[in-house]
Amino acid sequence: MNRPDHPPLYQFPVKDNCLQVGGVALTRLTARIGQTPFYAYDRARITERVQALREALPAGLALHYAIKANPMPAVVQHLATLVDGFDIASRGEMRLALNTPMDASRISIAGPGKSEQELACAIAAGITINLESERELEAVARLAHRQGVRPRVAVRVNPDFELKASGMHMGGGPRPFGIDAERVPAVLGRIGARDLEFAGFHVFSGSQNLNPAAIAEAFTRTVALASRLAAQAPAPVRSLLIGSGFGIPYFPGQRPLDLGPIAQAIAKALEDAERALPEMAIALELGRYLVGEAGVYVCRVVDRKVSRGRIYLITDGGLHHHLAASGNFGQVIRKNFPVVVGNRVHSNTTETVTVVGPLCTPLDLLAEQMELPPAEAGDLIVILQSGAYGLSASPTGFLSHPPPAEVLV
Repeated sequence: MNRPDHPPLYQFPVKDNCLQVGGVALTRLTARIGQTPFYAYDRARITERVQALREALPAGLALHYAIKANPMPAVVQHLATLVDGFDIASRGEMRLALNTPMDASRISIAGPGKSEQELACAIAAGITINLESERELEAVARLAHRQGVRPRVAVRVNPDFELKASGMHMGGGPRPFGIDAERVPAVLGRIGARDLEFAGFHVFSGSQNLNPAAIAEAFTRTVALASRLAAQAPAPVRSLLIGSGFGIPYFPGQRPLDLGPIAQAIAKALEDAERALPEMAIALELGRYLVGEAGVYVCRVVDRKVSRGRIYLITDGGLHHHLAASGNFGQVIRKNFPVVVGNRVHSNTTETVTVVGPLCTPLDLLAEQMELPPAEAGDLIVILQSGAYGLSASPTGFLSHPPPAEVLV
């Protein structure tokens, strides 16, 4: 039986058998950075992804970037010129967002356990606060009264449905995120009784989804949910922020997301929303879909060894830098990310190898039994699809190895 393969390499060109990132040969980029391992993000790929979304989706839809996907300051600065808003999940991300040209009025903060310090900072900055509990509502009202300001708030709703076939469920059923939809009307009444500026709703039902029909259905149901809840709102609903759920292909057998059916469903939902809630602007929250395919993780082979017939390529990078590629960031059954030998991408011959890092644990696995061109010490191993949830989602302090570099090219 043939195993399904990864999709063909399409994000980065290959010239003289060497991967090109940001228009620079990987070998030259490595020399320029002066070390391995490193992450490199291609600014042109990020720009092209945003432009492609603008072309594919209805013009009335705003695009927001979720900084948690990749908080590298240069990436965030670049996206500030491309998207309509930022969505943050911590005080650290707040500082990043406020250090860009993005106006605070187009930044929102979410998260189920915001501290009072975080809330106070968000109030002072003029950032929209997505309320995730009754306690948080009362804390915001109290802190705002102390500051003498009227903060902008939205209600994060835990919907009574989930995004089917998603890699991670963020809504539907019992969740720590948001306020259950059936409890929202009472919360809206409490907002109206306090000196708060009500903006609208935030609904995030799931992430990392490659099923267009499921995404389209979730979007349609989210707009319908907001329209129902609007009847109890203390003010006209002016914003609806929807977690897009747009996924990217990581593993064998997966293919890029087809935006066609999603665009059709969004266009219909926008028409319905325009009739029911003419003041409501709708935004899609995107993270990995904007940056995930624009990044690579590069490490160097330091040793090649054979153990009882199995070839191991031992590198200077590993799970401490790229936890997701090791399979220890949410995978139930470990699968390989797409991997290439960056300085010899194509070859007439291949061999089955396992790529591991330098850590003293069997979990430090970057590629297991993959067909790759023959590689030796000094060659560059590249893990594709590494622009999201890479370095910032990894245990960099484990075993005290030095951190990798990060560059935007």
